Amino acid sequence: MSEPSHNPAWHLDTMMVHEGTNRSSFGETSEALFLTQGHVYESGEQCEARFNDSEPGFIYARFSNPTVAMFEARMAALEGAEAARATASGMAAVTLSLMGQVKAGDHVVAAQALFGSCRYVIEEWLPRFGVETTLVDGRDLAAWKAAVKPNTKAFFLESPSNPSLEIIDIAAVATIAHAAGATLTVDNVFATALWQKPLVLGADCVVYSATKHIDGQGRCLGGVILGSNEFIDTYIKTPLRQTGPAMSPFNAWVMLKGLETFSLRVERQTRSASELADALAGHPTITKLIYPGRKDHPQAELIARQMAGGSSLIALEIAAGKQGAFRFMNALSLIKISNNLGDAKSLITHPATTTHQRFTPEQRDLMGVGEGLVRLSVGLEHPKDLLADVLQALARV
Repeated sequence: MSEPSHNPAWHLDTMMVHEGTNRSSFGETSEALFLTQGHVYESGEQCEARFNDSEPGFIYARFSNPTVAMFEARMAALEGAEAARATASGMAAVTLSLMGQVKAGDHVVAAQALFGSCRYVIEEWLPRFGVETTLVDGRDLAAWKAAVKPNTKAFFLESPSNPSLEIIDIAAVATIAHAAGATLTVDNVFATALWQKPLVLGADCVVYSATKHIDGQGRCLGGVILGSNEFIDTYIKTPLRQTGPAMSPFNAWVMLKGLETFSLRVERQTRSASELADALAGHPTITKLIYPGRKDHPQAELIARQMAGGSSLIALEIAAGKQGAFRFMNALSLIKISNNLGDAKSLITHPATTTHQRFTPEQRDLMGVGEGLVRLSVGLEHPKDLLADVLQALARV
C-alpha cells in the first residue's frame, strides 16, 4: 500500500477529504473498507516482529485495522493531536480514557455537570474498582483546587456541558491539574474540534462520541481518544488492545465519509442555531434560553476567549415544567424527538426524563437540568423552516 497522504500546508477542509488516505495497489478513489479480522505474515519472524512492535503493520482488528487507522489519522489532523485511537462508542472512549490512567487507590476530580452516562462512570463505575472520585462545580476554579488530594491522578470535564451548556475554563483547570501532577481529559462533543481545541488550551486528552457530528447522519456508533503519542502509548494503547472496545472497520469507513463534509455541516448547523437562538430570545413561553454564542450567556467572556464559534445545541427552559416541555415537543412537526445530537436532522429531547432520568431532582438542579429544559440539536434544515416549527409548537404550550 502507498504511504498515507499528508501535507502540513493543507487547510482543514482539504485534510478532512484527504488526510490519512492509504490506497491499496488497486488505486481506489474512496478509502478502502477492509472487513478482515486478521492478517497473514510472510514468515514466523515477521509475525513475531509485528507482535513485539519492532515492525509496523497490522495484526488483528482488535488491535488495529487499515480502515480504522485512516479514520484515526484524519481525526488526529482535525484535532491537531499527535495520536488518536478509535473506539466502539463515545462512552467506550470516555471510560477507557479514564480507566487507562487510574488504579485502585487513585482519585479523580470531575465537573458535576455531565452527560448521564459520564456521571455514571465517575460516580459508580470507577469507585467499584477502588478509585475515589469527587464532583465539583466546574465553573468554580477554587472548587477544583480544593478537591485535589495527594492521590489525585486525573481531572475530567465537558465544556459546553450536556445539556445545560455550561462553560468551563479549560486552560485554568489544566493548570490546576498539572500543578497537582494530574492530567486533564475533556469531552469536546458539544463544541466540536471546529470551534474548540482543548489540547491547545492545555488538556492532555480529548474524547468524542463520533456518533454525533463526526458521523453526523445518524448511522453508526463510534468514539475516539486523542492526545500526545506519550499519552496514548502510556494509558490507552495496551488497555484498548487487551480489553477490546475497538471500532469496527465498517463504522470507521462511515466516519471517514462523514469527515469529508464535517466542517460544512458544523458551520451550517452552528449558523442556523445562532439564528434560531436570536429569534427565540425573549419569547414569553421560554423562561430561559442558553446558547454559547449569545452575549447574554453567563460566561460570554470566557466563550469569546476559548471558543472560535458557538454550537449546534440550544438549551430551552419551557414554561409549565415537564408538562409544558412535553406539549411543546409533541407539537413539533419538522423537529423530531430523539436523544441523539449533531445529526443532519434537527432533534430534541427532554433530559430530565431521558439522559438524566436516573438522578434525583436535587442532583438535576445542581447540573442545571430543570423539569422544563429541552435540548435542541439544530440540523441542516433551513433555519426559517425550523423557526416556524418551533413557534407553532410554542403557541400550543
